Amino acid sequence: MTKKSIFEAEKVNMHIVNWLKAYAENANVNGFVIGISGGVDSAVTSTLCAQTGLQVLCVEMPIHQAESHVKRAQEHIEQLKSRFSNVQSVQTDLTAVFETFKQSVPHSIDETKFNLSLANTRARLRMTTLYYLAGIHGLLVAGTGNKVEDFGVGFYTKYGDGGVDLSPIADLMKSEVYELGQYLKIPTSIQKASPTDGLFGDDRTDEDQLGASYDELEWAMLANESGKKASDFEGRQKNVFEIYKRLNTANRHKMEPIPVCEIKI
Repeated sequence: MTKKSIFEAEKVNMHIVNWLKAYAENANVNGFVIGISGGVDSAVTSTLCAQTGLQVLCVEMPIHQAESHVKRAQEHIEQLKSRFSNVQSVQTDLTAVFETFKQSVPHSIDETKFNLSLANTRARLRMTTLYYLAGIHGLLVAGTGNKVEDFGVGFYTKYGDGGVDLSPIADLMKSEVYELGQYLKIPTSIQKASPTDGLFGDDRTDEDQLGASYDELEWAMLANESGKKASDFEGRQKNVFEIYKRLNTANRHKMEPIPVCEIKI
């Protein structure tokens, strides 16, 4: 696979917009609901949805969110609403819900597992909120995952941000999402921000969690698809390839259909 150039961004943009509109019309729904995080993926996805002319509901769902994330999300939403009359927004602060949940479940003695479970709980509370809003407004939940996250390293929460009705940008590498974001003129603050899922309530980035940058993981994903092995590389490349293979294997359960026990007796 070769990267799509910025010159082709217009074609990619229109292809996705037409796909979104046709899917929504065939499903007989009013439009789309998208969770806005302040990151490039949700900014690009919501802008693509807005171009369909159908109803678009942008939702902020802070849970002890960093102020910088909130500001970027609000900046994008205000920009989008000024550009498209079919865009509306709502903020649903889930902090109190999250804190109530924490008080209602047992506290694990394994702090690492405890914190990871709570991080995933944040994503699942947001998914529940999006589907509630989708239900009362007749909308589809639009996913914001890119190709590396969704099909490479499985960097998303099962039944959290992975729980969606359709995935507009899941065939785009992260670098391509940035190219499309530049074409769509999403806020510069979002284009320059370090990618982060914001699920731990601190300043850790996606690269901190993954151990490699998206550019490195894209390289590893393409190398793996071409049949390369870790033994084909040295130094940092070998390390990155091994990181990719480890995550791809560990998160395979997210990327494959739920196993069904078939009764053949």
